[in-house]
Order: sequence, then structure tokens, then C-alpha cells
Amino acid sequence: MIRQALLGIVAALTVVVGLAACQPVPAIQSGSAPSIVAPSIATPTISEPSTTAVKEVATHGEIIEPQGFIRQVHDPVIAHEDGTYYIFHTGVRIPFICSKDMVTWEFCGRIFESNPAWTREINPDLVDTWAPDISYFNGRWHLYYAVSTFGSQDSAIGLATNVTLDPTSPDYKWVDHGEVLRSRPGDRWNAIDPNLVLDEKGEPWLAWGSFWQGIWMRKVDASTGAFGDAAHPDVYNLADRSAGPDHNPAIEGAFIVPRNGKWYLFASFDQCCQGASSTYNVRVGRSDALTGPYVDRNGGTLAEGGGTLILSEYGQWKGPGHNGMLIEDGVYWMVYHAYDAQVNGIPKLRIESLSWDADGWPSLPSQTQAP
Repeated sequence: MIRQALLGIVAALTVVVGLAACQPVPAIQSGSAPSIVAPSIATPTISEPSTTAVKEVATHGEIIEPQGFIRQVHDPVIAHEDGTYYIFHTGVRIPFICSKDMVTWEFCGRIFESNPAWTREINPDLVDTWAPDISYFNGRWHLYYAVSTFGSQDSAIGLATNVTLDPTSPDYKWVDHGEVLRSRPGDRWNAIDPNLVLDEKGEPWLAWGSFWQGIWMRKVDASTGAFGDAAHPDVYNLADRSAGPDHNPAIEGAFIVPRNGKWYLFASFDQCCQGASSTYNVRVGRSDALTGPYVDRNGGTLAEGGGTLILSEYGQWKGPGHNGMLIEDGVYWMVYHAYDAQVNGIPKLRIESLSWDADGWPSLPSQTQAP
């Protein structure tokens, strides 16, 4: 069960952002290698976790066993506002669930009453909206989401905003702002799996990408939540598994957090969405700068297929991945989906907190359980 101390946390507007939607293996695109922009000079700081380099102290994580409305939760992302936790996930019109303690969850609604009209150009038969990502800046909650079809590069990322997450508030209203990023066949990236990150000045950056040439990032205009083309045109290639030794493009769902002077990039490898046969797993690398380069524990670069394994199948839980994260009181709570081999391989919500070793590398308590 969750620690008693957590039950008293009231951290209004604690912001976390999370991961994205699944894709099968596409054909590897021919042509020249991606043009990788040199990393910008940036040292990580945002309001919650300290970004000042400190001496590492080993800590130990724990597992929460969530209850209630946790079935069919896929690609979860978590936020906390005024004593309530919210998890948004892939589904029809973006469903979300709520909890007071991160243990017992109930269904609380959907973001849209109907699919935004602009999405019909991408997928006229759209059922599930993918990969919601929740973040707070410029006085509003920003929910980025993805629209596509399975295995397609004809994709887009959209944006909706709200002043509150509480559906009972008189101020509650999601406003859709339409398309933020589009991809088409032949592009270097696939425009799904958004992840909004705030840099040391509280300025927003958007990461995205699935398969093809991996994970990308670009500066966002804080006033609009969209890209400011003239001022910040540079695009950074953070991770690319297709450039690795096995030329396997199966990487997606970037999720980035700061800790003790470094940035940590988590990404999901291999195949989701196949029930108990899913092979999803989560890898991590870290960097001194938000825009990279990211390296794994062995010094391999994520831009060349590297990544340290942090989460793979355990017990009845197969293909775990697409994690989001909530940072409270220095604890990094990870939410993700995994397929329950004991219940027909349906995806369910999983929650655990990261352990950290004396070298500043994360691990998860679930990984002590045998598959």
C-alpha cells in the first residue's frame, strides 16, 4: 500500500508529463542519416526537483497496487491538483481517472465531447486518441495528444488547454487549439508520443517520435504552446534506435525528467499492443543538457541505439511501458501500463516509485520479481 505520508500530500499543480501511443515496426526508411543539431547549452532546472548537482544518496522505491477503474488504461500520464491525482490515457476522446491517494481510482470523464474536426483529415474514422501528455505552464494546463492510424506516418500532435483539471469546477473547460505538429510519409519522424518538458528557465520544449528516426525535440512558444518558428527553429534528434547496431527502429514514447543536475530520458523499446505477447520494455539514458547527448550507464549514446534497461516483464505483467511520472517530495512515481497475463492480456495501470543508486542511476522494485 501507499505510504501513509503520501496520503497527506497537498501539492497543488504538481506537474508531470508522460508518454505516448504504440506503433508496429515500419519499414526502415532509406536515404541520408538525420541531421542532428548540436546540443544547446542548457543546465536542467525546473521548479520541483532540485537541479543543483549534489552528492548521490541511494534510495529505495516501492510498488503501489492500484484498485478500481484501472483496466484498459494504456499510455498513462499523471498530474496532481488540489489534493486529487489525475491519470489521462489513450482512448475514446481521451478518458481520465481520478484518485485521492493513488490507490483507488474512479472514472472521471473524457476530454472531448466529440473528436476535434481537424482530426478528420488525419483519420476520418478516428476512435482512440493517443498518448495524452499533461503539463502546466503559462497559467494553464496543456494537454498534448496524438492522432494517427496504426503503423502510419500520416500523424499529428494536437493541443488542448484548461485552467483546471477539476471537472466539478465552474472554470473547467477544455479548449482545443488544433494541430501543433504534422508528419507525412518520408519525414524523419512520426508526429506522435508528445512529451512537454520545462527547462532551467521554465521554458517549454516538446519531445516526440515513434519508430522511423526516433525521438526529437524542439522549443515551444510558452504563450501559445505551439512552435515559435522564427526564434527557435532548431530540431534535436535525442534518440534513434535505427542508427544502432541492430538497425531496429522500435523506440517511442519519450519521457524526460531532471534530477540532481542531469536530465533523464526514458523511452519504450520493442512491441506494445499484443496483449500478453507484447515485448515492450523501458530504457533510460541521461545528459547534462536537455537537448542531449543522452548516454546510458555503459556510455552508449541513445542517438545510436543505446539505453539502459530499467523495466521489463515481471510476474503476470507482460510488455510494461509508456511511462509517465509524478515528482513529489523528491519521490519519482512512475505510472505505466502492462498486460495482465492472468486476465486475457488486457492492459492495466501499474504504479511504482524509482530507486536511485549511489551513482545516480534509477531502477524499479518490480524488477526483483521473476518473470
